[in-house]
Amino acid sequence: MPTYPGGMARSPFTLAAAVTAALPGAEVVGARTLTAGGDGRYDSAVATLADGRELTIRVGDDDETARELASESLALRALTAGARAMLPFRVPEYIGETRLGDGRALVTELLPGFQIEASHVPGGRGAAESMGASIAAVHALPASVVRNAGLTARGAEEVREEVRQLVDRAAATGRVPARLTVRWREAVEDDDLWRFESAVTLGGVQSTSFLFDDDPDQGPEVVGVLHWHGLSLGDPAVDLAWLSSAPDAAGAVHASYAQASDRAPDAALAVRGRLLAELDFARWLVHGDSLHRTDIMDDAAALLESLAEGLRENDLSVIQARGEGVDSALDALDRVPATAAARVNTSMQTDAYNPADLLPGEDLPDENIGDATEDLREIAESDLLPRDIDSVDGPKSDFGDGTDSADEAQRAARAALQRWTSSSSE
Repeated sequence: MPTYPGGMARSPFTLAAAVTAALPGAEVVGARTLTAGGDGRYDSAVATLADGRELTIRVGDDDETARELASESLALRALTAGARAMLPFRVPEYIGETRLGDGRALVTELLPGFQIEASHVPGGRGAAESMGASIAAVHALPASVVRNAGLTARGAEEVREEVRQLVDRAAATGRVPARLTVRWREAVEDDDLWRFESAVTLGGVQSTSFLFDDDPDQGPEVVGVLHWHGLSLGDPAVDLAWLSSAPDAAGAVHASYAQASDRAPDAALAVRGRLLAELDFARWLVHGDSLHRTDIMDDAAALLESLAEGLRENDLSVIQARGEGVDSALDALDRVPATAAARVNTSMQTDAYNPADLLPGEDLPDENIGDATEDLREIAESDLLPRDIDSVDGPKSDFGDGTDSADEAQRAARAALQRWTSSSSE
């Protein structure tokens, strides 16, 4: 997985102190690092206030992370109380912004909940069904949420043209296997693939965008959603592309999405989602090319070669494949690039545990609990506050015992969550 420069350069004390600049009058009594692992794109921490609230602060020091924080700030404020009331889960509240040195800092509410990596999301009742219904709820938001905030709005033809340009830019690098270029260009030219109604989207959901709680009756349910920086009006398939990395859950998520959606049926939704998943590799290549980073380009080229090798001769057409060929090619890869266009690190936004750090069946080790909250009450405000802060505005199973496979999936989902959780955030 490619990484970005940076890391936890600032202490939790420094970051927590910045909260007082973003939220005047706040009394910060504790600070800690986030417990989930990450790729170091942001400096981040959790601040505990005297009233018991917990807030996250993230600082972006480069142009890319600063833009993402600015976009998320705008998106969270665009989600009015009325819009939030339409969603069956919580969205982080925007608290404020400030400057920390040369970096932009965003302060938001810390949401409790647990995350699951895509490859570990089980199908059936529980997690997968709740994820599908949650995505459908986002897509059901009125377009005015996006338009009134001046956020990006694209129609089907605009989306199609952006994909065409991406394919052309990637091909121009000379690093894309010919069979992929042919495959993608055929897809772009297929009119049936691009007949869809634009929807409000998050601009690229990941499995770790969802925060879960374990309902005793229904199993794991989505209680919060992160990653709002890409909020826009566009192709609903962009929020389902991650399912290429979740083979066990894909069918249940799509079925639940279709059942919960009040939109006209989109027969090409799954195909476009798989196409967009493949194009993440092309985005990573183009990103490296734009930065003149040969290491990124080499990484992307290797991923594209692996993707091409996973395609059988009769799978060169995205339209004809519609299933195993596309998914198996992506499943053969054990990593997906974190592109510049999307895929923000979840650990910068929630104090949840990283399931990649745990093996199935293991108890939660003490070292994954993270640093304890440090008491700031006895530290003088003048010592806390850095000088560089400036305020800115189904069927039966094969077990032979009559066990319903959906029940098995629900139990598997609950077991997975229990392996990755303690209690709420901490």
